[in-house]
Amino acid sequence: MEFQCLWPDPPLQTDLADQDLHVWCAVLDQPDYIVTRLAQLLSIDEQARASRFVFEKDRRHFTVGRGILRQILARYLPVAPAYLRFNYSPYGKPALDESFQLSFNLSHSHGLAVYAVTRRRKVGIDLERVRPLEDMTGLARRFFSPAEFEALSSLSALDEPVGFFSAWTRKEAYVKAVGSGLSHPLHEFDVSLTPDRPAELLYVKNDPGASKRWSLASLQPALGYIGALCLEAHDCQTTFWRFSLAE
Repeated sequence: MEFQCLWPDPPLQTDLADQDLHVWCAVLDQPDYIVTRLAQLLSIDEQARASRFVFEKDRRHFTVGRGILRQILARYLPVAPAYLRFNYSPYGKPALDESFQLSFNLSHSHGLAVYAVTRRRKVGIDLERVRPLEDMTGLARRFFSPAEFEALSSLSALDEPVGFFSAWTRKEAYVKAVGSGLSHPLHEFDVSLTPDRPAELLYVKNDPGASKRWSLASLQPALGYIGALCLEAHDCQTTFWRFSLAE
């Protein structure tokens, strides 16, 4: 599938103030020489993880995605991309040492990746290509809250896939930001999903103040894709950029 990121190129300097959130998109399908170059930036454990993928396409996407992540983060730090070291939560979420005071998250789908970078605040991002699913209704019934399932059922057949992936990415972005991953029951909180409503965290079980702490925003980095951001703030200045690999 051919696509282009809809966001503009960044300026030469990308200073990140405390109130800033920078969001990047990048294409993961790259020629061999770029894959080889980015592989040299990866740590030994990342290289080992890449080698465990069964399919070559998945190995290449992982290598390119992690290499780009390192190059993006190095724009904000006095550390070269190859020398960055990641810590991992029990749920596999990567993070930098707290001394850097830099938070990030990433997601990819069908050859496109998105990255969110901010300071001192938790952040989650998720991306999906909108596509037909064999049992969309069954998945929604299993993973969505009753209110979300009812809202999805009210949509037309044309709007249903967009509603489904809007909800899915918003829910994923929230659990990634919180840091609990899919161990967090997806049916225990509500997000908006209908086309007439902006992205919004509506309700979280046992956490009545969640919507005051967390903000949700929708993304469309390329035609046919839907994404979502979740941030531990409501006062952030968000900027969107395309990451281009230098020849």
